[in-house]
Amino acid sequence: MNRIIPQDGIAVVTGAGSGLGRALVIELASRGFTVVGVGRRSAALEETRALAGGSVHVAPLDVAKFDDVIAEFARIEDTFGPVALLINNAAIYPHRDILDETPESFMHSVNVNLGGTLACSHAALKGMVTRGQGRILNVATYADIAPLPASAAYSVSKGAARILTRALVADLADRFPDIVIGDWMPGMLRTGMGIPGGLPPQVSAKWGVELALMRDPGLTGTTFEQNREVLPPQGLKSKVKSLVLMRRRRPRTIG
Repeated sequence: MNRIIPQDGIAVVTGAGSGLGRALVIELASRGFTVVGVGRRSAALEETRALAGGSVHVAPLDVAKFDDVIAEFARIEDTFGPVALLINNAAIYPHRDILDETPESFMHSVNVNLGGTLACSHAALKGMVTRGQGRILNVATYADIAPLPASAAYSVSKGAARILTRALVADLADRFPDIVIGDWMPGMLRTGMGIPGGLPPQVSAKWGVELALMRDPGLTGTTFEQNREVLPPQGLKSKVKSLVLMRRRRPRTIG
């Protein structure tokens, strides 16, 4: 299987100041990659760098400020080399009842969770398209399918980000098959945005990094939950055909 190796270029992880983003940076660095961790909080990013080691660099950046994203990604490539892998992990979850939201507060969540994913992907794709290869992994959730109370902005923006993944695939997959784009749902984690009894982010990060390093074109457009592929729903005709031909598709697993 085609895989990303350190010689291909650097990895960029957004939302790298804590939780899953920090764990992803540390895991990538342990595998020999030069990693640039992006986030809004400089002090938190420095903590990530101290934990991860010398091959990690940090870039304070608010992904909702789109002009800053363009400039920062250009600086990253000029300074550290081509971006071979982008993991769009940055997100906010304000836990606000819809009656307490304002259009401005709602759209701020959209600008981070959806706009930041688009801005960082667009910036990274400039180099990937030129080189004809790359990997983008978007950290996703099921929030759009079953929104929890006080999560309207988060659910809408993260659901739209899943649509963005499919739209990127629709535009790019035929022309650039070696730019592999997909979604990954890490599950409920023991982080600030997660739950107390959740999975340790270090465990989930191992699955996420393993998936992110796979550059098989067959992974374009796929969704994985934790370490297992989520197969798209089948219509009745497809189910019958698979049954008759005994070609039942089995989900792929990581590790």
